[in-house]
Amino acid sequence: MRVLVAVDGEGSVSGAGTRLGLTQSAVSHALRAAERKMGTVLFSRGRGGARATAAGAAAVGHARRILRLMEVMKADTHTAARGEATGTIRLAAFRSAAFHLLPGVLVRFGQRHPRVTVDVRIVPDLGRGIAGEVVDGRADVGVVSLPVYVEGLVSKELYAEPYVLAYPQGHPDPRSLPMIDWHENCSGETRRWLARQEWIPPGDITVEDDGVVMSMVGHGLGAAIVPRLSAVGAPPKVATVGLGDDAPLRRVGYVTTPELVGSAVIRDLLGELRTLKA
Repeated sequence: MRVLVAVDGEGSVSGAGTRLGLTQSAVSHALRAAERKMGTVLFSRGRGGARATAAGAAAVGHARRILRLMEVMKADTHTAARGEATGTIRLAAFRSAAFHLLPGVLVRFGQRHPRVTVDVRIVPDLGRGIAGEVVDGRADVGVVSLPVYVEGLVSKELYAEPYVLAYPQGHPDPRSLPMIDWHENCSGETRRWLARQEWIPPGDITVEDDGVVMSMVGHGLGAAIVPRLSAVGAPPKVATVGLGDDAPLRRVGYVTTPELVGSAVIRDLLGELRTLKA
């Protein structure tokens, strides 16, 4: 399993050997043995290195999760024996949640578990996005927009926030402005609402980060429809207005794996996340 993860991470057999302290031939032998056991080719090898096949990507995802579970098992065992949790939790979140909501959660969690490190990564919530990071074993817990379309995860809604129209402060008719679009995972309900709004023009600018959207709105480049949390801490020249009683909602929740829910320290972090309010 460590060989599979290393070859995938390094993109080559030789790189995996260096990472693991093994010879290239030992890595190749382990890789061939894994492929025999799986009954399929896991990596295509060539001059460009080693690239996971579809079967290999699935195997690597399972390997990462199993190896991570072994680490969590060791940490939980030490916690039970010594009465104090140690180790690292890997948390993935979209930008506005990481910026505005997680600090308070991590302060409270850190007071209870001073020897546990939480490694926070900001991951765009696009496609498989954050949920994909969890199911592939790169993150233990993810803060995501719901629903997620990745199977095999445990999820729970934490809160719902309305979308608002962000526009340059002082503009007399915000709905007449060009629209700045941004990529995000949103619900079918939100997509249907947007499609019904005849006043929304096609986007003149499209970006991937809502922080960039707020900066562009502040510079007068147009207006944008964003979740309310995205506008918190926006530049002073950005104003917001509600979209009416039928405004769509962004539903935010967490995802993790069924195995990690069994860890006491993960459960404590999830408990702190459940206190979140937009």
